[in-house]
Amino acid sequence: MNHWIIAPVILPALLAPFIILVMRHDLSLQRIFSTIGTAAIVAISLVLLYTASTNPPEVYFLGNWDAPFGIVLVLDRLSAMMVALTAILALIVQLYAIGSGWDARGKHFHALYQFQLMGICGAFLTGDAFNLFVFFEVLLIASYGLMIHGGGAQRLKAGVQYIAYNLIGSTLFLFALASIYAVTGTLNFADMAVKVAELPPGDAALMRVGAVLLLLVFAVKGALVPLQFWLPATYSFAPGAVAALFAVMTKVGAYAVIRVYTLVFPTDTPATGMLFADLLLPAALVTLAVGAVGVLGASGLARMVAFAAIGSMGTLFIAVAQFTPVAMTAAFYYMIHSTLATAALFLVVDMVQDRRGNDTLRGSLPPMAQHGLLAALFFGATIAMAGMPPLSGFLGKLLVLDATRGPDMALIWSSILVASLVTIVGFARAGSQVFWKAHATTTTLEQPPSKSEPLAFAAIFALLAALAVLTVLAGPVTDWLADTTAELFDRTAYINAVLPVGGR
Repeated sequence: MNHWIIAPVILPALLAPFIILVMRHDLSLQRIFSTIGTAAIVAISLVLLYTASTNPPEVYFLGNWDAPFGIVLVLDRLSAMMVALTAILALIVQLYAIGSGWDARGKHFHALYQFQLMGICGAFLTGDAFNLFVFFEVLLIASYGLMIHGGGAQRLKAGVQYIAYNLIGSTLFLFALASIYAVTGTLNFADMAVKVAELPPGDAALMRVGAVLLLLVFAVKGALVPLQFWLPATYSFAPGAVAALFAVMTKVGAYAVIRVYTLVFPTDTPATGMLFADLLLPAALVTLAVGAVGVLGASGLARMVAFAAIGSMGTLFIAVAQFTPVAMTAAFYYMIHSTLATAALFLVVDMVQDRRGNDTLRGSLPPMAQHGLLAALFFGATIAMAGMPPLSGFLGKLLVLDATRGPDMALIWSSILVASLVTIVGFARAGSQVFWKAHATTTTLEQPPSKSEPLAFAAIFALLAALAVLTVLAGPVTDWLADTTAELFDRTAYINAVLPVGGR
């Protein structure tokens, strides 16, 4: 077995309590150890990404217990890609939190941050549904603490709402697992895939119930309409660095949909057929529309970015809902892009909020420090988020449009193009209000002192540079993603890796 597979889970799991027990009163030591730990996860994840690119799926059997009875972690190209994306984003955001001082505004930021990484990486690597639930709960518990980091009545209120929605999702998750286990007698993904394919017609109804409940749970995590209500308040009131990290949390829901409904419930399964594709596509289209309208009508910058994140999940799920190799490749490319772009825009908005005192888009406010630099960063991040050329958002949407075929082609094309136009207008309105008209009536006020935050600015530049690299290397990246899609749709390779006929 490749023991490095468990490292992205076990390293933050050990580091978080160590930070709490040994260095809870020394912020400098917390920063050093936490940053070194996250950087180590980045290095390990890149090694795992290379390993997954050159080898078939690999399995880590915890306790050396065979599947489906033991707990397994599975490394394939998709899980390795998501772990690497999470680790890189986490390191950049952590540097921003240190550079901006966000980590000093409350207790246990770095310990919670490591627990969050443990939950996210575990969700991407796990090979069974029950431990997907466990890692969901780990990342959610950590995210509760990060969400209210720094305090404040509005943040606490949004945190309570966030907890309530996710507790409902967790309850549905348990009901879904119970229904599926009652039919198949297993929660291991590979074992479920084998048994669902052989399911007798009499058990199909209960299996469909469990699978639909599971889809609802993933829709909550992925902020799909009508289960997206928790996201705008949560993301807009969360600390800027936390909201940027949360950009990858909605991708956990998308990843779960991709993994489960290509491996366990593919579209050619007699028990379910095209049911989930038929449910996902309308929800994705409405999600895209809600996100675009929210961007246009938002009264604050952070809320505007939160609705942009919802819209990006709509675009992503439009590609996923088609469940074809070409569309899934487009979905993967857009997933990487939207994660980086959303995080970059949240960090820019956090800097604007810090300098203006609030993020309102109504009325005039005093001028802010570093006005020109922030305007340029905002412009670059919004171009990426809206999907305008020349950055990767344009290529991502182009790939989704190009992959769309069939009777829904006209509806999907028109929805994406109109939503993109509305989003561009919304961002233009916000940029005009903040950077052009922001101090039209307050020219007599003194310019606030400039803040020196080189590490925070470097983090934002790193995210924008990553988007530029994703654009320049679009050809090789999509080729790699096409191979990832081919491995994803080759269910036999995954199943044989987890349930080897001849032993390990």
